[in-house]
Amino acid sequence: MESGGVFLTLGIICVLWGVVSGMQIGAYLSARGVKINWLFYKIFLPKYVGQYRDITVKETGKPGWWYYSFVYSMLLALALVLIGIVLKAI
Repeated sequence: MESGGVFLTLGIICVLWGVVSGMQIGAYLSARGVKINWLFYKIFLPKYVGQYRDITVKETGKPGWWYYSFVYSMLLALALVLIGIVLKAI
């Protein structure tokens, strides 16, 4: 596998980890009594991530672990995929 493919594969793994983090955020909010629209969850995900951050900041004084996990995995996925695309184009 060439280097571009490696970066694309790592990017896909990061996206999958972001999906896991997003689902954990939904489960956390649901357990706290927040109504979750599971049918349109992907559309409302940014709203739910913000709600999760706000709730965990009120409870502990800092954003919860799943917030950082989601944000960093999505940013890393974006960077890795872009690097992979550039390397495949070269």
